[in-house]
Amino acid sequence: MNHSFLFLAEGFEEIEALTVVDVMRRAGMDIKTVSITTEKKVLGAHGIAVDADFTIDAAKIEDIEWLIVPGGMPGSTNLATCEQLNSLLKSHAEAGGKVAAICAAPAVVLAPLGILNGKEATCYPGFDLKPGGAKLKDAPVVVSDNVITANGPASAMAFALAIVANSMGEHIAKQVGEGMLLYQKCTNIYL
Repeated sequence: MNHSFLFLAEGFEEIEALTVVDVMRRAGMDIKTVSITTEKKVLGAHGIAVDADFTIDAAKIEDIEWLIVPGGMPGSTNLATCEQLNSLLKSHAEAGGKVAAICAAPAVVLAPLGILNGKEATCYPGFDLKPGGAKLKDAPVVVSDNVITANGPASAMAFALAIVANSMGEHIAKQVGEGMLLYQKCTNIYL
């Protein structure tokens, strides 16, 4: 079974991180939270403390399906300073692995690593994707090959469902969304 990992740093955007974990687990996907600090407890941008499943040094990060980075400030900046995470993201993406980022994280974490080069992507308004050579698209969620990006907290549900749809199919994403009373008239519920 493939495993997915969502990385937490001090100052992460809580709704973006926890929505993704919740939705993926509802879909039956194996996702673990990983603190990039030496402590499992990580404080979010709005004062919500979360106990991660593992610290990055203790986590067994293998058989990877998704590597996911939430936004938030200074969470995104803190993620970007973690060399172990940067190396993992870069090697996974270069091997064609799936990577997802939301809010500031596409610009602050992924773009400088070159992960967005030549891809369409979105991020929180005011952040620049040019260091990574991405084509900025004004949309809540953008799926581009093996990379999914989203623009901010209000898009957290759509972002999470896009990840589920990519891995398990749109019918499962639709089931999960409907189970949470997400009423969408369009057929593509995660966009």
